[in-house]
Amino acid sequence: MEKAFLVGVNLNDGEDYLLSLKELGDLAKACDMEVAGVAQQTLQEVHKAFYIGTGKVDEVKEQAIECDADIIIFDNSLSPMQLRNLQGRLEKPVIDRSTLILDIFAKRARSREAMLQVEVARLQYMLPRLVGLHAALSRQGGASGAMSNKGTGEKKLELDRRVLEYRLTQLRRELKDVGGERVTQRKRRAESGMPRVALVGYTNAGKSTLLNAMLDLYGTDEADAEGKKVVEKDMLFATLDTTVRKIAPENHHAFLLSDTVGFIHKLPHNLVEAFRSTLEEAKEADILLQVIDYSDPHYKEQIAVTNKTLQELGADGLPMLYVYNKSDLVSGDAIPGLAGTGQEQIKGSLPVVTDNSIYLSAKERIGMEELIGFIERKLSSGYRECTMLIPYTDGRAVSYLNENGIVLDTEYLEEGVRLRVNCREQDYRFYQKYVVS
Repeated sequence: MEKAFLVGVNLNDGEDYLLSLKELGDLAKACDMEVAGVAQQTLQEVHKAFYIGTGKVDEVKEQAIECDADIIIFDNSLSPMQLRNLQGRLEKPVIDRSTLILDIFAKRARSREAMLQVEVARLQYMLPRLVGLHAALSRQGGASGAMSNKGTGEKKLELDRRVLEYRLTQLRRELKDVGGERVTQRKRRAESGMPRVALVGYTNAGKSTLLNAMLDLYGTDEADAEGKKVVEKDMLFATLDTTVRKIAPENHHAFLLSDTVGFIHKLPHNLVEAFRSTLEEAKEADILLQVIDYSDPHYKEQIAVTNKTLQELGADGLPMLYVYNKSDLVSGDAIPGLAGTGQEQIKGSLPVVTDNSIYLSAKERIGMEELIGFIERKLSSGYRECTMLIPYTDGRAVSYLNENGIVLDTEYLEEGVRLRVNCREQDYRFYQKYVVS
């Protein structure tokens, strides 16, 4: 396992740099690295040539040697010149936070689309930094290397600008084709008329755990539920690929639930752009469920990061429900209406539902039924209850309403099938000729 030496800078700009530095350590661990040491410096402004002061550069070099670090990681984005200068002075591979996140994405991408998106983002980021990155690209660190190209489709390490640009052109062409397939799939789902709900939130908040809990309890095929589950780990960016699953709770509206890539502080702009087509799932949802790790003391900052990223994607105007996950790990004083409830009693007191928030535990499967009701209330505004008498010659209408509405009662009469159904307003209008009450 490689050893990483972390460098953080406090610029007195209002950001909690210690929180950001701690998160950098978690990112390093997620990239199979061991944090060997940490250096910090407070600056009024960054050094143009080295980002940190020249004296601090020498100090970092000595400390990195003492702790036998293999690589030095800065918690700030470095310019090509700064990267090149630091590489020369520190005599060890140097990368920044953005490069580390890009590398994690490269390791975790599984679908063809995600792999293409990550490689586009990495190459765009590498282009201006090519000279400074040569040493990092040449390291013999194996699959855990900070610039490992495993899985990105590009095996050559020493890439010149011309080759990079040609590769980018190829990737964008492939990505356009794959993106077309996704648009077709999204259009098909839209035509089905089924409501769409998207999980969004900070990385490691529990979105995948919530999706798996929904599949366990309300998946359309219990025998196949295991194969439809996504990876869930207590790790930053455990999953990257957008997953869409049908959730069909009994006596409730069925809906499509999508799990999107998690957000993080200082998420590289290239990644946001590269994953924009994937994140369109969130933009086109009827409801967003923002999943929040309520046990994290910095959850408010994480909500702010998520909201800012959604704004960049143009998805900030959608109806949103706040799902405070891992609420079983906090004191009752932190949850509305549960003041004085000790932590050992909290599980029995959950879930708690307010106007647009719910406090639950996806891992413990606490609050799932209430969450379904929570979603139902938001979706039901566009539905109406009616009774239809559908002739046997239109079996397709019966099948459609069973699939896309809530059938409250079914009666087989001589002249046809009488359904008492709660259906969408547009479905009501479409099948109005069958409405009898």
